Amino acid sequence: MLTPPPLRAGSSRVIRYSGEVHEGKHEPIISKKLFDRVQEVLTERGGPRHKPTIEPQSYCGLLSCAKCGMMITAETKTKYQKNGNIHNYVYYRCTRKSKIIKCRESFVRQEILDKQISNLIQKVSLRQDWADKLTEMAEKDNLDSAQSVIAFVQKSNERINAINSKLQVLLDGYLDQDIEREIYRSEKAKLMSEKRTLEEKISQAERKQNAWLGPMKEWIKKASNLDKIAQDNDLFSKKVIAKEIFGSDLLLANRETRLGGPSGIRDLDFMPTTQWAALRAAQEMTSDFPESRVTVRVSGFEPETLRM
Repeated sequence: MLTPPPLRAGSSRVIRYSGEVHEGKHEPIISKKLFDRVQEVLTERGGPRHKPTIEPQSYCGLLSCAKCGMMITAETKTKYQKNGNIHNYVYYRCTRKSKIIKCRESFVRQEILDKQISNLIQKVSLRQDWADKLTEMAEKDNLDSAQSVIAFVQKSNERINAINSKLQVLLDGYLDQDIEREIYRSEKAKLMSEKRTLEEKISQAERKQNAWLGPMKEWIKKASNLDKIAQDNDLFSKKVIAKEIFGSDLLLANRETRLGGPSGIRDLDFMPTTQWAALRAAQEMTSDFPESRVTVRVSGFEPETLRM
């Protein structure tokens, strides 16, 4: 068996074989001290290299400048006090990258911006009595919808059975040569088309019957939890939910965060286009009422799956 090459360093005479260190009889080429130093350098060079990066601030990419339309960025300012204390402050400002407008939008401290965004989120928060009422109505509508689907499926299956009987009669007539070939093909195609349509409607109704209830309940839970998110110190979570609620409509103007609308209209003076906008509009219209007032169309608020 071949002898493995010696470990050319280490303490005086050692070799490593099959993962185990053994004493050897060879003379070391370099000293143990030099070997250890080389290993330290190799370890340092082989480690991960960390490039200096500028960490993005929490609300970057969420707002745009109301004056020039450019995005709002952030930078950190350090303040040194005479007593030796050091304070770091995060300020948000316009990137001022517009080549058309010379923007002079003022800086705003992160604490102030956070408070403004939290207030906007809170205005969309779903009141608990509304959440309870909506959940109750959703479950009732789902039950009514299930009964409607059962009736539709039963009626459709009866029609499919009748079609199958007609197809059998049609086939018997064709085999007995009582029906011409072209008439047989034409009538069979009509019946088969009607049968496929009914089967597709049954499948669609059964598939969609419960599909909307889960997402509806999840949205109610999320909307009723907004107040907690707004009061929390997790700025990133606020940014995520603010992006979902307001999209790209958040503007910064004169150190104030506000919502932008069509033709410069502020806030929700225009027709709501999302469930969040509709919720806030409803909150504003009913803010003087102490009790829950949830109004829906007569047919309920579940999605329309089919018409009987």
